[in-house]
Parts: sequence; structure tokens; C-alpha cells
Amino acid sequence: MKNQQADLEWRDDEIPVSLRFDDPYFSLGNGLEEARHVFLGGNDLPARFCEGFQIAELGFGTGLNLCAALLSWREAGRTTPLRFTSFEAYPMTAAEMERALRAFPEALRVAPPILAQLADGKTTIDLPDLHAEIIIGDARETLPKWPHKADAWFLDGFSPAKNPELWEANLMSAVADHTHPNGTFATYTAAGFVRKGLAEGGFAVERVKGFARKRHMSIGRLDTLT
Repeated sequence: MKNQQADLEWRDDEIPVSLRFDDPYFSLGNGLEEARHVFLGGNDLPARFCEGFQIAELGFGTGLNLCAALLSWREAGRTTPLRFTSFEAYPMTAAEMERALRAFPEALRVAPPILAQLADGKTTIDLPDLHAEIIIGDARETLPKWPHKADAWFLDGFSPAKNPELWEANLMSAVADHTHPNGTFATYTAAGFVRKGLAEGGFAVERVKGFARKRHMSIGRLDTLT
């Protein structure tokens, strides 16, 4: 696909909203706490962190999940690089990410060296305790070609009702194919067709309590018996 930038408007001058998908990039409540509840807690992190741990993500967005993961990695006392790969079709600019992250001072504190490398046009970010790559393009095309597997997945596309392409059964199967044995996923959505696609891919899927007012979210572990 032809690479395209994110198409944004700003709600209350701080919340980026995708005009393409008519959906905000993060919780209208506390997006950082939602990231921690859904993606870190849902993948049993930081308890599972170990040397060489690989997180993969559908939907890089503002980079908030990367910042949350890096904060957790550092708080866990890890000094070797966390590996983080994100698949993004419509990237924001570094300046747009910085503007969005101003809503979360804690995340913004770790963001400058990441944003500086992105502003230089890099899609691979190297810090002493982080190796991250952002793979630009349609994940349905790029993920099957990815030569690695993740220990934990952050499934953070826009709402399945508004961005169904990023939740298709074939893509959920590709997520499973690129997961280490006993690897996990977490996502804010509990949509039935998403859970079905992940289960058919080989995950043992659970519906659990969501963040704040959201009743449910989904987590799962790759069933190594399938």
C-alpha cells in the first residue's frame, strides 16, 4: 500500500482523533492508566519480563504504549534492551506524537530520545535499554513477512466497528503464528468476532474486566496443545 500519514483533528486541543476512522487515539479518561491496565496487566507484565523479551503491537499511534512498556521495563530494573515492534499503516509525525503525549507527563519524560530518532526519519529506535521498530504499511501484508515472534502482543487498533481490517480473522491468525509458545495477547475490545478469530488462531481466550467504565476486555495465551 502507499504510505500515508495520520489524518488528525484535536479534541480539547490535546486528544488526537483520527478523521479516517472517527476514533480517538487514547482513552478520554486516562490513556496511560488504560495502557497499563489493558496491555501491561493483560499480558501479566512486568512479572514476565526477561532478557530479550519481545513485545509486538498492532497500531503504534502516539507511541503511548511503547512509553508505558519502557517505563515498566525500567521500573522492573531491566537494563538490557526491551524489544518492541509495532505495525502502523498511518503514522503520526514526531511532532504530533509529542503534542499528544503532553497529556501524560510521565510518558513524555521518556519520549524525547524516541521522538528525536523518529523526527530524523528513522523507523528503528535504539537506546541502551530499548530496541524498537515501527513497520509502516498494511499489517495484513507486513505482519506475515515479519521474521520474528512475540512474547506479548498489544492489539490496539481503532474500534473493530470502525477499523475492521485490523481485526480480520486472517490477521488474528497471523498474530498467533508470530507468537512464541505460551505467549500472550491483550486488547481493550471484547468484540465477539475478534475473540473468535484469536481463538481459531490458537489462543485460549478470556473475557475479563475492562478499564474504568468499559465492562470487558480480552486476553489470551497461545495454546501449545493445538
